Amino acid sequence: MPQNAHRALPKAYDPAAIEDRWAQYWVSEKIFETASPEAIDPASAFTILLPPPNVTGRLHMGHMLNQTEMDILTRWRRMLGDAALWVPGTDHAGIATQMMVERQLASENTTRQQLGREPFVERVWQWKQHYGGAILDQMRRLGASVDWSREYFTMDDRLSVAVREAFVTLHEQGLIYRGAYIVNWCPRCQTAISDLEVVHEEQQGNIWEIRYTVVEKPGQFVTVATTRPETMVGDVAVAVHPDDERYKHLHGKNLRLPLTDREIPIVTDTYVTAEFGTGAVKVTPAHDPNDFAIGQRHGLPSINVMDDTAHMNAEAGTYAGLDRYEARKRILADLEVQNLLVAAKPHTNNIGKCDRCKTVVEPRLSTQWFIKIQPLADKAIAAVEQGYIRFTPDQYAKTYFEWMRNIHDWCISRQLWWGHRIPAWHCGNCREITVARETPAKCSCCGSADLTQETDVLDTWFSSGLLPCSVFGWPHHTKDLDTFYPTQLLVTGFDILFFWVARMIMLGCHFMLDVPMPDGSKRTLKDAVPFREVYIHALVRDADRQKMSKTKGNVIDPIEIAQRFGTDAVRFTLAAMASPGTDIAFSEARTEGYRAFANKIWNSARFIFMNVERAEEAGIAVDPRAIMAAPILTADAPIEARWIVSRLQTTAAEVNRTLEEYRFHEAANLVYQFFWGEFCDWYLEAVKLRLDFTADPGTAQAALTTLLQIFESALRLLSPFMPFLTEELWHVFYNGESPAKSIALSRYPQPDSALQSAETERHFALLQDLIVNVRAARKDLGVEEKEQVPILIRTDAATAPVFQQNHPLIERLARISGIQIAEALPEGAGIRSTPQFDVQVVYEKTIDVAAERERLAREIARYEKEQANADRQLSSDAFLSKAPAHVVEGLRNRAEELKILLEKARAASKELG
Repeated sequence: MPQNAHRALPKAYDPAAIEDRWAQYWVSEKIFETASPEAIDPASAFTILLPPPNVTGRLHMGHMLNQTEMDILTRWRRMLGDAALWVPGTDHAGIATQMMVERQLASENTTRQQLGREPFVERVWQWKQHYGGAILDQMRRLGASVDWSREYFTMDDRLSVAVREAFVTLHEQGLIYRGAYIVNWCPRCQTAISDLEVVHEEQQGNIWEIRYTVVEKPGQFVTVATTRPETMVGDVAVAVHPDDERYKHLHGKNLRLPLTDREIPIVTDTYVTAEFGTGAVKVTPAHDPNDFAIGQRHGLPSINVMDDTAHMNAEAGTYAGLDRYEARKRILADLEVQNLLVAAKPHTNNIGKCDRCKTVVEPRLSTQWFIKIQPLADKAIAAVEQGYIRFTPDQYAKTYFEWMRNIHDWCISRQLWWGHRIPAWHCGNCREITVARETPAKCSCCGSADLTQETDVLDTWFSSGLLPCSVFGWPHHTKDLDTFYPTQLLVTGFDILFFWVARMIMLGCHFMLDVPMPDGSKRTLKDAVPFREVYIHALVRDADRQKMSKTKGNVIDPIEIAQRFGTDAVRFTLAAMASPGTDIAFSEARTEGYRAFANKIWNSARFIFMNVERAEEAGIAVDPRAIMAAPILTADAPIEARWIVSRLQTTAAEVNRTLEEYRFHEAANLVYQFFWGEFCDWYLEAVKLRLDFTADPGTAQAALTTLLQIFESALRLLSPFMPFLTEELWHVFYNGESPAKSIALSRYPQPDSALQSAETERHFALLQDLIVNVRAARKDLGVEEKEQVPILIRTDAATAPVFQQNHPLIERLARISGIQIAEALPEGAGIRSTPQFDVQVVYEKTIDVAAERERLAREIARYEKEQANADRQLSSDAFLSKAPAHVVEGLRNRAEELKILLEKARAASKELG
């Protein structure tokens, strides 16, 4: 580092000039790699898992928020001395990746079917190698403090072993079964998808009423109501409620299925609601989950009338080959021709769509693999009920319980080629299935070698649900598992609470119970959980609080905005707005403001380093490491030094507390207020009085020592939020002799109660209040900027000495020529009042009484509005029960102050007439 440190800093702060350099440094120097697990006390481990972005993905603002919060917490815990491990990785994203490669093939005028399974899978691997690392490269560029040596991909060999072990174990335990059931089928992706992968939206449609002729009573009809006439060619019955008087005479009779030659029975079932439609519903077991259940109860056949692409198949007769919606039109037209269509009534339908491609999902009978989920769910529910996992905000625990207590068996098979292929082999001889950890040579039932592996792959969430244990070596009992499992925290969005979070809890609690504790004792549910806490962050919306979407054109690219304002400014914006449970309205104006904050810190550093050079020119040796080891205050330290030191302790305590509670917005605003509002705006201005290295070198050296120690501590306080700026300034501060390879490896500021002084903070607050009021009065009176004027102060005996003892500071910062304590103030303008004092700027100039009266009226109105708000909050039981105690106490104190201020302002206004 250069000797003249301030000259190493350009006049203007340019994030682009430093960010790439430090991002590369952190990776090349392996700053964030953890020690070997043998060298780590498990009690000191802080482990956090990155929600693995899809290998197809690019960073969006949701990722940026998620990773900013995780990075702040990981850097903070690392600086606290914990063995902080943030594990990165990517998900193979079965459907999304397969779709991406299929599009690529389409541009080459070919398909995966033409290519064949093995060549297609090889092509996907090639695509992954070429494009799959983009989002992790973006994370490196943004400085994420992950341990890159532990990077994983969900189809890595070691993770594949865990996936196969989990499947086989669950099958051996009787918790995995295969059968034909109704599933959500996506005709575009051509695979089954889970309930969670279906998004529902209301659409205006129709409900059609159709006549079915009673076979035994020609001329009589049963009118059936349906929203899906295209499936009627697969009807096998019509159901009515057993107590519906309208149909009791038809119990046991048969109907002729319109447009076909088939006869179908009338069955009675309590599922049917007499009030819906006509009270008679068609039963199509192959295309509706409720109909399937009716069919099971009554022993009815299932007729599947559609193929994988939602076109009608041969079972649909003359409609074979038609798209389902074209078939609907044709069927309705034919019914109308035969006078069987009674009515078409407007009806609001709740349509299910594939979350991935937005195609309307088709309920379809299909043979799939399922997990019998209830035994796993029971453990997962108990883990949260017993407090082994805590949700923040806590209302998400209720949401979790509601879903878990109404959970359905999990369809885990997908009709894809990319993914973890199910470890099951079908015997061509006896038709039995062999499930095995290794590829079997022969059938486990008949011994035949004629085996074919299952073509389906596992749901992507099956493999990602194992990550908290699989990334640390499970199913093997490893030192990594002993040290880093359970992880301490999961930071994620609400949208994958059920997709991923619940499944990690279920799978972790199930499998890790069988892994002994490090001391060999049996593991209990408390230590089988995958993480101790779950923090659910909010959505990032645009500045108008609209959800971002490509169709609205309001999507914000985090990389682009980071290039414009700097990564630190974007991170700080997200942190400063990240109140638990509240969506973020991302604002470029806020980001621009935090870019200015970074520039303010940069300029303060230039001022400080200039004074370091001035000290050295005066013959005062400045060794940063020696200064940091010296006492921060001398016995006769002036008030601004004692104040800023105390404020650092108070701020450090509050920032540590708020980060512990995931109140990122409070932590960021505390740091902002300290660094800009207190250090830059007040302390730097005050300390200039003391930095005369020629006239008073002793005082100047003591002031410089305090200044440097506070600045270095403030950089460490800010570091988790703005890592690039603080890394640059910290290394320049130490002039190439820094005590660690990175500020991220230094110690996070901790409060020292011996250096805290409530009295000093209160006294300095009085000085600030006085200076602010004098400046305002000068402005109202039109006093020239450089002109010095005297002031009169009316206050009590306890407060007066504070002003008298610190008059040089007041005179410099308020530009006044003298202070006089008075028992009363003469009538006139230039008076400002606070609960502790009244001050008058003495300035001979004609007073504009009307303007002064108007100013006081505005002041009274402002006080009255603030008082009304305070009274409203303090009378609200909801506010008093939810607000922190210190917030309530502060509001009560402010309400008392407002009474005094109003009284003084009204009195001043009355004096003016």
